[in-house]
Amino acid sequence: MKEQFYLLSFFMITLSELKTLIKSKEVLFIDLKFTDIRGVWQHMTIAARDFETAIKTGIGFDGSSIRGFQDIYDSDMLLFPDVKTIFKDPFFGKTVSCICGIVDPLTGKPFEKDPRYIAKKAEMYLKKSGFGDTSYWGPEAEFFLFDVLNIHFSPYRQLLELESTEIPADDYTARTPGDGYHTAMKRGYFPAAPFDKLQEFRSEMVEILEEIGVQVEVHHHEVAAAGQVEIDLKYDTLVSMADKLMIYKYVARNLAKEYGLVAVFLPKPIYGDNGSGMHTHQSIFKAGKNIFFDEKGYGGLSKMGHAYVAGLLTHVDGLLGVTNPTVNSYRRLVPHFEAPTAVAFSARNRSAAVRIPMYHASEKAKRVEFRCPDPTCNPYLAFAAQLVTGIEGMKKKMDPEKMGYGPYDNVNVWEAEGVRQTPKTLFETLNALERDTVYSKSGVFSNKLLESYISLKRDEATEALMYPTVSDFYFYGDM
Repeated sequence: MKEQFYLLSFFMITLSELKTLIKSKEVLFIDLKFTDIRGVWQHMTIAARDFETAIKTGIGFDGSSIRGFQDIYDSDMLLFPDVKTIFKDPFFGKTVSCICGIVDPLTGKPFEKDPRYIAKKAEMYLKKSGFGDTSYWGPEAEFFLFDVLNIHFSPYRQLLELESTEIPADDYTARTPGDGYHTAMKRGYFPAAPFDKLQEFRSEMVEILEEIGVQVEVHHHEVAAAGQVEIDLKYDTLVSMADKLMIYKYVARNLAKEYGLVAVFLPKPIYGDNGSGMHTHQSIFKAGKNIFFDEKGYGGLSKMGHAYVAGLLTHVDGLLGVTNPTVNSYRRLVPHFEAPTAVAFSARNRSAAVRIPMYHASEKAKRVEFRCPDPTCNPYLAFAAQLVTGIEGMKKKMDPEKMGYGPYDNVNVWEAEGVRQTPKTLFETLNALERDTVYSKSGVFSNKLLESYISLKRDEATEALMYPTVSDFYFYGDM
């Protein structure tokens, strides 16, 4: 039951090398990892001696216990390790991790709700479209590192307490005694040590990622003062990059634990300071040529690239239901705070939903950047959804300028007249996602997957909004 899709290998341990490590007892356990609909890694661990059997026959698990997967009456599912994704687990001795695909044991076919399978279908959809044979992805996933994260959540007591040595408020209990180097709110971008207090953490995280084959381009402090960081991964193909992003979050959280910190990927954990986005750079190549490149086009972008941009913007309402999938996501998507809320495109203008980076003019570097996504998304689904909508724009030869999306240069598009803003709530985007047929018609997203995803996200959002918050008492307690 081998999957029919090829995955470019980027990991450090081959199957042959693993067999040698198992024989020498240097590896005793294989951790099998897979991604649920929400974008969270699930796992089970088997004895290393059983790995070859798992490759051939799969390992069974209860699909009904994974939210959004299966019902109790059809719960049996199989995990099949992808041997091209083997890597030494950085946090557990004598353990190797392997990312898996999910198979229906009755049909022997890939499970239609497996997010990784959706991403593979998106790559195949691109090839079938004739526009290209490879898409490249470069997400910039930002996150916060807090010294303390205390949460108490019940009907009668709700508490959120964040502490960081970098908090710029007058709360000296959250700072290192005697440390006079503090960064003001919204001024955390690029200050050197001793203002930047997270250099050591970021460098060690990069070292770990590189050791297991995940290449990094740059790391730095981000704009928010209280511990916001960014580590950028070198671009890769769609499925491989989604795999790498899952590893990225795994390493961030486990390394933070070793440092006595907590890694938080929520888009807007702090009121009044910048939130965490996941600006996603993307390009399409055909026979080694970048179809987005035209040195004479606006921003160096070809007509095909502009059509792709128009596809993203035309379907942006429903697309955000996948790329910005939490109630908290829409606390980030508000004007200012560098939030890309304008349904528009531009070269260099970071307030537009789509930016054309102008750092380099070469064909290889030309790409578009969709700035709306945040790191709570499921990367397999988010990348696939962006590719599908972009291809739709190319199929219909959309022209973003004629459609009124810009370009907007030398103007604040948060306040420009006639520029539509992104939806304000998750419910709006889920409703739009439900109405938009582009995903199911592509064949990449099955109706069952979409129904399960939308239902799961609506339930989460409804539950979240049923709880009173501190702001309710602050604004309305005197009424």
